[in-house]
Formats: sequence, structure tokens, C-alpha cells
Amino acid sequence: MSWFVEEGALSSARVLELARRAAEEARERICRNPKRVLLLPPDITRAHSGAGWITEELYHYFSNLGADVYVIPTLGQHLPHTPEQNKWMFHTIPEERILKHDWRNGATLIGEVPASFVKDVSNGKADWAIPIALNSALVKEKWDLVINVGHVVPHEVLGFANHNKNYFIGLGGKPTICASHMMAACCGIENNLGNLLTPLRRCYNKAEEDFLGFLPDCFFEVTMAYNDQDELVHTGVYVGDDLDVYLDAARASRRQNVTITPALKKVVAVMQGDEFYSTWVANKAIYRTRMAMADGGELLIIAPGLKRFGEQSDVDALIRAYGYSGTENVMRLWRTEPVLQDLTHGTAHLIHGSSEGRFKITYAPGHLTRAEIESVCFGYADLNETLQRYSPDKMKNGFNIMEDGEEVYYISTPSAGLWSTAEKMQGRD
Repeated sequence: MSWFVEEGALSSARVLELARRAAEEARERICRNPKRVLLLPPDITRAHSGAGWITEELYHYFSNLGADVYVIPTLGQHLPHTPEQNKWMFHTIPEERILKHDWRNGATLIGEVPASFVKDVSNGKADWAIPIALNSALVKEKWDLVINVGHVVPHEVLGFANHNKNYFIGLGGKPTICASHMMAACCGIENNLGNLLTPLRRCYNKAEEDFLGFLPDCFFEVTMAYNDQDELVHTGVYVGDDLDVYLDAARASRRQNVTITPALKKVVAVMQGDEFYSTWVANKAIYRTRMAMADGGELLIIAPGLKRFGEQSDVDALIRAYGYSGTENVMRLWRTEPVLQDLTHGTAHLIHGSSEGRFKITYAPGHLTRAEIESVCFGYADLNETLQRYSPDKMKNGFNIMEDGEEVYYISTPSAGLWSTAEKMQGRD
């Protein structure tokens, strides 16, 4: 059972009060006087969740008790934060207390989810073991208390984000991330979205049970939704140390963050320039809207910060070489191309980012050229012209009628939800 749950319209001040309550509960239930505390927030792409200032509150709570407190943003394979980004997200937490996760060279192998289990939960769509390699500081150093902070929201790989995703993707090593993403891709992105317990989530739950029993950990999870003023606000806090805390939050997220629409012919989505610099993360606009897109429709993504495709140079090169060319083509190439077999998280990303020719994807990027965008199988739109026609300052979430009569569906924060027709949400667990 969750330690405690609070739902409703929650102010920032109330969320901070609940963060302090969670710290006190952790002291009562896990370690009364922790000497070494590790905080695991999401990275900057989820900064809108308030995870930065929640982590800051927990940092000072335990520091004021004399604990040695460290923070590791759960980056996964994303680029490490710069000092400036850490300052922007975590404010007064000293830079030397914020550690960098190195997914290539900074992970330790502690076990694997057997191929037989993977094959069983995926109904035969994947038949390989998932190695469990996690951040070496997490598994090798002695911690008295580990607190995961995060936002439970629909997610293309795990159904819903956060909980033990913080470990197995956020602090995962290359073997774990690659095997995991390819498994999820083989299961189908639209089969993952909106499900509480996807095949990969079941693998992570097994890995947590089998290998992470030594961690003195708990979870502080939030949900968010739009209020009547069209503002994204906190709607729930869920705290505990087991699977129930995830399930409570994920059920709430599914109620609040899944928007049922008719099939949409034209969607305009904004990926904020201070959070989304690559299609690796900006493609969330594709993932979260694809189940609502009409055949032959168009998704227009306004991405003023977009300057690259992959987070790392090798994945950027992979995307440039093969593009978002559809599952059939990517899977055919995967069987013969060594780079696609080595960087399977990138291969999976190419599959997730394709509309399979069903609808058009157009990017209005801040820095990439028309030639670059079109080379990866996307359409291109000029950013300034797009902003003039579809100004975020003038649009409202939902349907809008432009001056010339064009009807568009506007989404200001695609990463905060999931949009789908009712038909495609049927049969979710």
C-alpha cells in the first residue's frame, strides 16, 4: 500500500509540505537518522513537473539534519546537464552535489531478466534476455536512504513514466537501455501507451524484486493536469515504497492525462525551446498524439530549441543515416546493419518516430535546416512563418479556427499527456 496519497488541486506550497511529510515518513519507516541520502529526480525534459524544486526541498531537509546528500538526475542516455541547467532546475543545490550518470561507462551489471520471461510477457515478440546494469554509485556505494522523485504521465515505452523507470532507464547502462527499448518497440508503441503494466514494465518489476531488495528506497510521485485556466497544475502526490504507489498514480494519470478526441486532421504541438533540443525527446509530440491522428492528417511540431536529432553523436549519426523510415524498413535493416544492432535503443527510436506513412509529420525547427529535416523523412516548415500563423500566445488547447477557416487542434505540452480516439484506448489493462 502507498504510505499516503493526496489528490485534488495542489499548490506548490502544498506539494512542498508533502515533500517534507514524505521525508519524515521515510525516516520513520526506513532510516531514522540517515547519514547518506541519494535523491533521484528526472532530467530537465521533465522540469515542468516541479521535480527540480521538490528535489531542492528534500535536499535541504536532509542536509539540515546533517546528512551527506547527493543528487543524480536520471538521464538515461540523455546528455548530462550543464551547470547552468542544473542551476535552472535545482536552484540552490550545489553543483558538486549533483552527479552525472554515464550510461556507457558508469554502470555495473547486477543480473538479467531471463529470455524465457521476456518471451512470455511479450507473447513471443521479443526473445532475448534484458541485462540489468545500473549506475555504479547507486549499487556500489552505501546509502541509508534513496528517494525517487518524478512525474507519472503516459509514456511510449512503459505505458506510464516514473517509479522503477528511474532505475532501469534513468540510471540504466547501455545493455539495459538497448535491450529494453528494442523489446518495447517490438511490442508496438500503440500497445504500450495507456497500459498500466506493459511487457517491459513487467520485466522491470521482476528486476526490482530480484535485484534491488538491498536499496532503502521510496518514491515521491506527482500527477498533473490542466485546470480551467488552461494551466498545468499538480493534481496528486503519491508516496510509498512498493508497486501500489505507481499503480495509484498511473490510474490517476490515465483518468486525467488521456484526452479522448475524434480522429484529428491537423494537430499543432509545441515542444518548449528550453527543454527540447533533439528529436530524441521532441518526438514525444509524435508518440503522444499518434493514436488521435486521422489517416492522411498532419502533425505540425513547433520546436524552437531543436538543434540535433540524437542526444549523442553516434545516435545522431544513426538517425541521419537511416531516418524515421517505418517499422518494416528499419527492422529489415536491423537484421544486417551492425550499427543498428549495437545501438538498438536508437533503432527502436526510429520505429517509434515513424507515422508508418499513415499521417504527415512536419517540424518547424529553431536550428535544423530544411535539408536536414527532410533527410530523416519529416516535412519542414519555417519556424517564423509557423509562429506567425499558429502563435502559441493566441492559441488555446483543443480546437481552434484560424482566420481562413482552417480547423486545428492545439496542444501546448504534448509530453504531459496522451491523446487518442476512444476506439484505440479500448482494451487497456
